Amino acid sequence: MGSGPVIALDATYSLGRDLSGVGVYSREILYGVARAHPEAKLIFCYRAHRLAGSLLGRLPPNVRRSLLSDWRGPRAAELFHGLNQRLPRIRFRRAVSTFHDLFVMSGEYSTPEFRSRFREQARQAAENSDLIITVSEFTAGQVEQWLGVERSRLRVIHHGVRTPASVPGEAGRENIILHVGAIQKRKNLARLVEAFERTPPGWRLALAGSAGFGAEEILRRIEASPRRRQIEVPGYISAARRDRLYARARVFAFPSLDEGFGLPVLEAMAWGVPVLTSNRSALPEAGGEAALLVEPSDVDAIAGGLQQLCEDEGLREELRRRGRQRAAAATWQAAVEKTWAVYTELLGR
Repeated sequence: MGSGPVIALDATYSLGRDLSGVGVYSREILYGVARAHPEAKLIFCYRAHRLAGSLLGRLPPNVRRSLLSDWRGPRAAELFHGLNQRLPRIRFRRAVSTFHDLFVMSGEYSTPEFRSRFREQARQAAENSDLIITVSEFTAGQVEQWLGVERSRLRVIHHGVRTPASVPGEAGRENIILHVGAIQKRKNLARLVEAFERTPPGWRLALAGSAGFGAEEILRRIEASPRRRQIEVPGYISAARRDRLYARARVFAFPSLDEGFGLPVLEAMAWGVPVLTSNRSALPEAGGEAALLVEPSDVDAIAGGLQQLCEDEGLREELRRRGRQRAAAATWQAAVEKTWAVYTELLGR
């Protein structure tokens, strides 16, 4: 172990081969900080249901593991980082938490029971954090508005993305419109299916992701589609299979109603797929001028955008170029160093 500060982080969500967006973020920050700052003494903390699974993995030399619960944690740590808008009830000398989104509070995208539990955890974490990292300016605004956190306690650090060494060009792709994300109400997939039905013949729609809140209604809409045979619903897929889809797709469609950041937008750009996404929540921030933005509540707008991308090869090439540039500038290394700067700000107080 190093001779630097003792920092504990909630590593619960970092386990597994095929991670959610929060899982990807957790792993990149955990192992990125360990690599970049070998002088630090790091403690990766796991809640009880994940502690045994963590024993299968090898930790960096400056890291040890610890059990975490609401009332138990490494009290010797000089700083604790909750990576998923949640903190234990025990108090640490200094605490920072990362807030990814508050759509559970702002929209009916989950059960009342889940919303109630989430709301309490978010409020407790916001109250007990010395500083709060948010993954977008949009989420920072939500934390300020919904949880009453003063702006002086907020630090915005965008996600990064890993860029493949090479990606197929136009000639190596198929007429596939790809969506990556859970089959759930918030992702606006019923409207996407309706918009897809207006695209030119010869195109297919692939919806890659596990079933979530409201999936039954969406799946019924897919079954009723006159273009059902051109819609693929593979369910949850491995990261390797997901990457193969990114490499094959000609268009990426992500007309979500609410996102705290929208990591799949950056992933698609990194793979050279032109992106259509929403003009609301954090998605304009994630996509910038490298995405075609549409109003997600308007099927005509989604359909019009898809038709543009299906028929205009020049537009696809321009968005592909801009997207690759944007993804190349969004590194996890930068996110790690900005996160470390938050730690040093707190430790210096």
